[in-house]
Amino acid sequence: MLPQAMELWIPITIAAAFLQNLRSALQKRLRSSLGTRGASFVRFGFGFPIAILYVSFLHGVIGYAFPALSGRFALWAVIGGLAQIYATILLVHLFSLRNFAVGTAYSKTEPVQAALFGFVLLGEKLTTGAVLAILVGVFGVMLISMARSPLSPKSLLTSLTGRTALIGIASGGIFGISAVAYRSAALALDGPNPIMQAAVTLVCVTGFQTVYMLVWMLATDRSEIGRVVRSWRSSSLVGLAGVLGSACWFTAMALQPVAYVRALGQVELIFTFAASWFLFKERLNLRELLGCLLIVSGILGLLLA
Repeated sequence: MLPQAMELWIPITIAAAFLQNLRSALQKRLRSSLGTRGASFVRFGFGFPIAILYVSFLHGVIGYAFPALSGRFALWAVIGGLAQIYATILLVHLFSLRNFAVGTAYSKTEPVQAALFGFVLLGEKLTTGAVLAILVGVFGVMLISMARSPLSPKSLLTSLTGRTALIGIASGGIFGISAVAYRSAALALDGPNPIMQAAVTLVCVTGFQTVYMLVWMLATDRSEIGRVVRSWRSSSLVGLAGVLGSACWFTAMALQPVAYVRALGQVELIFTFAASWFLFKERLNLRELLGCLLIVSGILGLLLA
């Protein structure tokens, strides 16, 4: 049973990557009619009822028991929920600054950042292969940042410290924090199996995120709530894709360490290229394409290392 359970995370992760790309593409379209917060909120607000139905199905039909909650679970759920909210806001904003594929590629520096954080903060040792993989990924980011500027040391420094690059890299880093927090939350539950633990984590997190963002919009811009309600058809699709993708991510990370799941999840860039080309009619120049491919190569190399 254990080998089968361990292999299950692979198709689940690929499904999560596809659904995440679909949700991001829908959010990019919504960005033209909603503000950044509104386009980010629909992921949680419209996904929360679906998450409740998912847990109800697992409990009422499949017969899985509810896990026991704890203070440790609540702490990790809140940390992960807040990190995901702000990472999503940064990513949605990034789509208005660069094209869909490049914006997504910047956020996909997450596994490389996680490895560096582990080395700097936790003293985790890096193999020679891991260091080389990280350098490949960093070079990919450098190529993307300079894709529309002359090749020179000065333009390189300006590009890497520019607003677009910093927003994208920050988004990837905060998404990495949320992933670690979600895995920790799911493992903190005393549940019957990883699937139910991931589902309950999903309900609690999306419920918290929905309330948090509603209060935020009520306090700062109530008109945004009206725009969200009026766009309910498109918004509900974002919520559906988002909650199904999150269910897959949470389940995969309950079965396997975050580093492996997120590294395999870089297959999303393949779906991203297709969406950027066919849906948004965006064209990548040669340096942007090479940069995206180098980021994927660096992450896969990190996984192998």
